Amino acid sequence: MDAKSPAVAAEPLNPATSAPAVDLPGWRTSGGDPSLAGMFGSVRIVKNGSFWRKLVAFLGPGYLVAVGYMDPGNWATSLAGGSKFGYALLTVALVSNLMAIVLQSLCSRLGVGAGRDLAQACRDAYPKPVAWLLWISAEIAITATDLAEVIGTAIGLNLLFGIPLEIGVIITAADVFLILALQAYGFRWIEAFVVTLLGVIAACFAIQIAMADPDWGQVIRGFAPTTEIVANKEMLFLALGILGATVMPHNLYLHSGLVQTRGYGASVAERKEAIKLSTWDSTIALCLALTINASILILAAATFHKSGKTDVAELDQAHAFLAPLLGSSLAPTLFAIALLCCGLNSTITATLSGQIVMEGFLRLKMPPWLRRMITRMIAIVPAVVVTIWYGEKGTGQLLILSQVVLSLQLPFAVVPLVLFTASKRKMGPFIAPRWVTALAAITAVVIIALNVKLVVDFFFA
Repeated sequence: MDAKSPAVAAEPLNPATSAPAVDLPGWRTSGGDPSLAGMFGSVRIVKNGSFWRKLVAFLGPGYLVAVGYMDPGNWATSLAGGSKFGYALLTVALVSNLMAIVLQSLCSRLGVGAGRDLAQACRDAYPKPVAWLLWISAEIAITATDLAEVIGTAIGLNLLFGIPLEIGVIITAADVFLILALQAYGFRWIEAFVVTLLGVIAACFAIQIAMADPDWGQVIRGFAPTTEIVANKEMLFLALGILGATVMPHNLYLHSGLVQTRGYGASVAERKEAIKLSTWDSTIALCLALTINASILILAAATFHKSGKTDVAELDQAHAFLAPLLGSSLAPTLFAIALLCCGLNSTITATLSGQIVMEGFLRLKMPPWLRRMITRMIAIVPAVVVTIWYGEKGTGQLLILSQVVLSLQLPFAVVPLVLFTASKRKMGPFIAPRWVTALAAITAVVIIALNVKLVVDFFFA
């Protein structure tokens, strides 16, 4: 290491102690306790292994992050886009995924390079009143995310087993026991569970698309940009919905903490390699998320749009129409299974992001089961009330409202992330390249502008 490089503690990572602090002048305090202390550095990395062997060890956190890009809110916009305009909005799904890849790469850089998750970085960088405001914003975002998961899981239980929505909403509180069981076996078990459910979701849509037999020529053309998206106001609105609901605030906190579960070492060279491998992990996982989101849109285009049903936007509508359109009762069952798996997966990521946010901003440690129950109870109350009073249509509107709330919270997570990773004083040798910062800044401006438009349209249209 040259004389100009920031010093890094030489000790190996120890999950039981704080992370080796990088001596960077831009931070006011040391890193303190590591993010997700119980799992910090718990996944061993073979120091002298091949690139592919190391990459396999780093695969995992990206898939937990990818879960946030295919939640029930994304399903609703993809169904609406595919049923209304066929394959035309596939290009929007592609662009939104590229934006996500850029921002999540910055999360890896912050977590590994600065040794802090986004919540810890915000607490260090800003005055206490500002940090508290950002904490409240993050908690609201996590609650809104959890609300979408509650509704999606309840609808999945209703479609599969006929369980009334209000009962299904209450049943979702039991998922805390699933989290506790997985955490007892270690972080790799959590990752394996999430990847398995993602595989089930992908398989369900692969079978449904094979049944639908889409026009693959139109599918390929759908990924090409077209001016019609801008010229057609209704198409533009749905495009904004797909783009605006892409990046979830909690995912940025989550990823910057999850990357620290790897025992990548303390030197600058080891951390730079960890940043590269973590970025590969999230990029590969987000490509899977794109495949699933595109599959939802393709399925809607090949079934609903093709048959003239251009107004399908509700999850229960899609489930009801699939059987008669595809001539098989298997299709709606697969759709419901995929939705339920999606809800279970999102449960895990919401729990972990909640832990990272609370410990990072407040340095307040709380048993995961208690933290989970508090968050879920806050989400369950409005879901139960709306379900009892307004039924299925009310839950659909509540799902849309949760996406609007997430849109309002997004700038409070994206802007600090871009600013931190662009700072030489805060990042030292791990500073983001200027071209990455430029792309991230453009991405942040575009996403925030689209979310502002969505919010304005929601309240004033």
